[in-house]
Amino acid sequence: LAQAPSTPQQTQTVPTTTADFSPYKTIMGDDGREMVEIPEGPFKMGSTDGDYDEAPEHQVYLATFYIDKYEVTQAEYDRFVRATKRGKPFVPVFDDDISKILNPALAAMGMSWSDAVAYCQWAGKRLPTEAEWEKASKGEGSRKYPWGDTLTPKHANLEGEEDGYKYLAPPGKFEAGRSPYGLYDMAGNVAEWVHDTYDDKYYAKTPYRDPKGPEDGQNKVIRGGSWRESPHGARVAKRFQAKLWRTDATIGFRCAKGGS
Repeated sequence: LAQAPSTPQQTQTVPTTTADFSPYKTIMGDDGREMVEIPEGPFKMGSTDGDYDEAPEHQVYLATFYIDKYEVTQAEYDRFVRATKRGKPFVPVFDDDISKILNPALAAMGMSWSDAVAYCQWAGKRLPTEAEWEKASKGEGSRKYPWGDTLTPKHANLEGEEDGYKYLAPPGKFEAGRSPYGLYDMAGNVAEWVHDTYDDKYYAKTPYRDPKGPEDGQNKVIRGGSWRESPHGARVAKRFQAKLWRTDATIGFRCAKGGS
């Protein structure tokens, strides 16, 4: 695959903007997208009071990694398509008006797991593992959603129009919904492909350090819920699955890379 043009990496410390945020470092990825450093250390993964495949809650230790601050947009994905000659995502028609979900500023959607993997490789990155995604979403503590335990329309683009969006939103519109590391849209907007193959019993046998999921399988994990989801589907521990070739207007992604 062709590679994204390299952009000099710049590291900066971003000051906290609310009491709930921790200071975090960012770099510019090779594709020019801002990435947030998630520091090395343990966190609690899973849930004791959620769905059966979220149990048991368990400790996981992750090495430092970086993850995109925002979901990939349609404009950014189109740049990859033009550079690699890869096929465009499948985009269904909504209410006979495709413009409602097709806009360069909106979150990219309609690509398969393999398409998302290919984009991340082109950008010099990879898909985050399921464990990396969850830590980036919730931090090291216990919380129901990326921002805390209470959900309002100001936090995320979920089902209904009370949040201001019937369908997709441009990434980064929900300031109140940022994760402890400052990431946007870790709940709602588009659900996100991650690296791992899905196994409903994996948490009972997962390694302590840097788990990457089962070796093989056609069902891949999706995280974060989408603009069609209920509050239950927006929880940080919620796990979804889909065949790796599935394309849907509710599924997008963001990329990650190993730390320095």
